[in-house]
Amino acid sequence: MKKMLFVAVVSAALGGLATQAFADPQPNMKKALVSLEEAKNHLEKATADKGGHRVKAMALVADAIAEVKAGIEFDNKH
Repeated sequence: MKKMLFVAVVSAALGGLATQAFADPQPNMKKALVSLEEAKNHLEKATADKGGHRVKAMALVADAIAEVKAGIEFDNKH
């Protein structure tokens, strides 16, 4: 009985480590990237009568997308 309990505990511990080791890295950065890409799509579909603010917002979102991608790439290398 003790041996079965020991095996169960060790298996659970190792299973937890395996789950952590294969977890998706940087989930928040990837979610931010998806949100920014959705924002970009919405801005592109919006009408152009915004006094230049829509165009500026599109440029800022494009910059933000580039920065998030650079951050993900940096973290993956370090």
